[in-house]
Amino acid sequence: MNRCNPLLYLVTDRALAKGRPIENVVEQAVKGGVTMVQLREKDCPTLEFFNLAVLIKRILAPFHVPLIINDRLDIALAADAEGLHIGQHDIPYVIARKILGKDKIIGLSVESISQAREANKLDVDYIGLSPVFVTDTKPELSIALGIEGVREIASFSRHCIVAIGGINARNAVDIVRAGADGIAVVSAIVSADDPMMAAREIRQKIATFKQ
Repeated sequence: MNRCNPLLYLVTDRALAKGRPIENVVEQAVKGGVTMVQLREKDCPTLEFFNLAVLIKRILAPFHVPLIINDRLDIALAADAEGLHIGQHDIPYVIARKILGKDKIIGLSVESISQAREANKLDVDYIGLSPVFVTDTKPELSIALGIEGVREIASFSRHCIVAIGGINARNAVDIVRAGADGIAVVSAIVSADDPMMAAREIRQKIATFKQ
């Protein structure tokens, strides 16, 4: 179940869910074709985060979709999530791997060409290229990699590549064509009036290109 398939990777943000329970949005998105889910809730108290992780893991289990926890190693352990996503300033990969074990998925955010080269020294399961385009969900990242940045990193990276940042149904294929193994989306699904249909549209466009 915990094999990495980042073709359509959903990253959560309750603030963008239009008042709907995020677990409902996640379930609908997975029914539409999402292949991985990252629970990213920066302002969530620990107990609430844990309970939410357990709930979403239970929802994902019948679909065989792995749950990845953003930043919080303690929550990933406590909820027995399938993986952890870390940033450049989070717990070092080697420590996370030692604690989580070899069977868990660990992803690493990469925000530049140089960071992508450094990541080649690590045995992470995937790298998350961020941002491809500037986006309101990550306002602290003001320099976009762009399509050319994705293409350059894909030319030398030994890792599975997930692109994130301003991605939607209109530009998803361009990013996969540039060399990304998958795309991660936030608002394009979380804020959609119909998350299942939004996920299905993106998934179908990617699948058509990969055929």
